[in-house]
Amino acid sequence: MIQQTIQLKMAGSLPEACLKTYLIEDSAEFKIKNRPVVIVCPGGGYCYLSDREGEILALQYAAMGCHAVVLNYSIAPAVYPAALLELAATVKLLREKAEEWHIDVDKIIVEGSSAGGHLAASYGMFWKEDFIAEELKVPDSEREILRPNAMILNYPVITSGEFAHRDSFTNLLGERYEELVEKMSLEKQVNQDTPQAFIWHTYTDGCVPVENSLLLVSAMKKAGIPVEFHMYPQGGHGLSLANELTESPEGHEIEPCCQSWISLVRTWILGL
Repeated sequence: MIQQTIQLKMAGSLPEACLKTYLIEDSAEFKIKNRPVVIVCPGGGYCYLSDREGEILALQYAAMGCHAVVLNYSIAPAVYPAALLELAATVKLLREKAEEWHIDVDKIIVEGSSAGGHLAASYGMFWKEDFIAEELKVPDSEREILRPNAMILNYPVITSGEFAHRDSFTNLLGERYEELVEKMSLEKQVNQDTPQAFIWHTYTDGCVPVENSLLLVSAMKKAGIPVEFHMYPQGGHGLSLANELTESPEGHEIEPCCQSWISLVRTWILGL
């Protein structure tokens, strides 16, 4: 496995922003030569990064035969669009390194949990915007290098409206809250360049209500963008794998009914 830590220095980035790689090394013994890559964005309300939603998930994707990278993106006091630009730089790097790292350039997947899901989905909505290409010095003719092929969203923060996780938006936007809070309501930003998605949530999530995912699924359906959605009947927020591997010391995250999501997403990735 190729494990590297790559520093990310975009406008507004914190010094600790970095990318950690979990890349399966090529071998003459493997028939598969190019693999999907999943960019893991941990949650944490844009105020911290959850270890329960980072490396442990990357290793699950690696066990499926995918490459994985964990994006330790900038959080408060950094504000939008620092983290978004770091994710864009990650997608660009993976495409530039695709031959060396044996990446399937048609299967570059952005994944995120909770606020990390908001970041991943934000990139799905905004990747083609001019300011991203300008910051990364990507000419118009090459803008497709920034395209994400798919999204995996685990109990994501989506809406800034009635069902918002308000702290995520105040941490993300800082003094620009009033200016940008409407734009950050991602169910309103779905467009024809938004990639297909796998989304799951729990009916009883009391922190980030399931309406966040429902609003996004509805908007994607109206736009004709494929989405696989699973709503589990019970479980709180931040479940990660929903088993003992990602249980916190407080012990509220084991939910047997939710544990199927990781095998379901494997089938979904294979079908991309």
